[in-house]
Amino acid sequence: WSAVRDIPIGLVTGTNGKTTTVRLTQRMLRAAGYTVGISSTDWIGVDDTIIDRGDYSGPGGARAVLRQNIDVAVLETARGGLLRRGLGMPRADAALITNVAEDHLGDFGSEDLFELLNLKWIVTQALDRNSVAILNADDPLLVEKAQTLQAPVCWFGLDEHQANITQNVSTKLPAVTVKDEHFCRFDGNDWHTLCGIDDAPITVNGTALHNVSNALGSIALAHCLGASDTAITRGLTEMQLNDNPGRCNFFSINGVEILLDFAHNPSAMQAIFSIAANRPANRRFLCFGQAGDRTDNNIRELARHAWTIGLEHVFISELADYRRGRGANEVYGLLLEGLRSGGAEPSQVSHYDYERESLEHAINMARSGDLIIMLALAEATSILEWLAEHADKTE
Repeated sequence: WSAVRDIPIGLVTGTNGKTTTVRLTQRMLRAAGYTVGISSTDWIGVDDTIIDRGDYSGPGGARAVLRQNIDVAVLETARGGLLRRGLGMPRADAALITNVAEDHLGDFGSEDLFELLNLKWIVTQALDRNSVAILNADDPLLVEKAQTLQAPVCWFGLDEHQANITQNVSTKLPAVTVKDEHFCRFDGNDWHTLCGIDDAPITVNGTALHNVSNALGSIALAHCLGASDTAITRGLTEMQLNDNPGRCNFFSINGVEILLDFAHNPSAMQAIFSIAANRPANRRFLCFGQAGDRTDNNIRELARHAWTIGLEHVFISELADYRRGRGANEVYGLLLEGLRSGGAEPSQVSHYDYERESLEHAINMARSGDLIIMLALAEATSILEWLAEHADKTE
């Protein structure tokens, strides 16, 4: 019984970036020499060992991880689990909220952004005066909500001059931000420079701003859970894009570059479109679909914006299992309207039943030097496996 003790626990929630943040934080903590248990929407595991695959981002996954022989736990805490069964533990050392954006709106318990915010905010109930809330200073909803919080806040954000970050610095509270293109952590007294943004592969040379933000949150969380700056820097520089499967992964088939991401809501898609727009390519192709539980205008606008990154052709998947009350081809029609309003010709848009079918047609049309953006949803896992198997092998 003398060996029984509390272990540090970090909770991670938000609309986008949860799984990436969990994986990157785990990498930092492992570099510090800890045995780390994680739960996520993809699996539960300890270090490199996957205990079980599936969506374990609820309290069941948290409890399964906490039963393992581990030194520290990083637990993804998603909307569904919070709605159905609440938190899986009474207390945590830190709770990180990545952002709050449109996703699952209209579902029970998340009719609008404010309901979604309150739902994510449940993780702060696990905090006490010895815990830390880690919040995104670039999210106005979190900034406003934080005024009601009793626990101390460590703000993270892309802009070192953001008001909450400068206030924390002036009042000697922790903050994490970017200074002179470097990740920097303020400990309440001094600034600590970790590494350049470009030195962290998941930032894609700084073009993946959403992953810059995820890295900032991970720095704060890993530090709260016991990682040194040296270990945090190792985690940042050693974690590769393909160590984060399904999130901003690049493959090459016969010289055609394929950017795969599981992005499925507007803010996540915009982040991937931004990366693609900055990626050198002769021509750009897009394979995607959209769930039917968004407004007509939102679906049209998403497609219109996608066209602005300079696309050659768009391959739309029907996503029959995600129609969510709409008729066959209805979402496709709205996406087509959005693409047409952005300047696409009918001949530049194709429609297929399945995502894999869309991807294969895109590969057949593309030539060496082109880029395909594959936003997978219904067939995400099988497409990732197929690409890993068929990608050009490198020495």
